This record gives sequence, structure tokens and C-alpha cells, in this order.
Amino acid sequence: METHALPALAAPAFEEIDIPVWAWALVAVAALVSYFVMLENGAVLSGAAETLHEFFHDGRHFVGVPCH
Repeated sequence: METHALPALAAPAFEEIDIPVWAWALVAVAALVSYFVMLENGAVLSGAAETLHEFFHDGRHFVGVPCH
């Protein structure tokens, strides 16, 4: 009885991607902005920045984060 071996399937080769420093900085800034939009409840912003606080408050509603 003759057996035939199936050819070995090689995993696809992935190229190493060189990510520039500015891209990592952009990710860090985006993470900080997301933090302030989702978690800021007046503790980070002072009372003098009420307009900015309301902007972040409305932003939380826009992205669906509960804040009340």
C-alpha cells in the first residue's frame, strides 16, 4: 500500500515593520485624550474651565461612556 505525504504548509512570512517614533507618540497622545474624555469628572479640569468640562462631558455621552 502506497502512502502519500501531504506537503508541509509553511506559515506565511511576516515582514518586520519599522514603526517611526512619531507614530508611537501619536498613539500615546490619543490614549491620553481618550482617558480625559472618558474619565474626567471635573477632577482634572479646574472650575474655571467649565466650558471645557462640558465639552468632555458631552464627548463621553457621544462615545457611550456612562458618566451619571
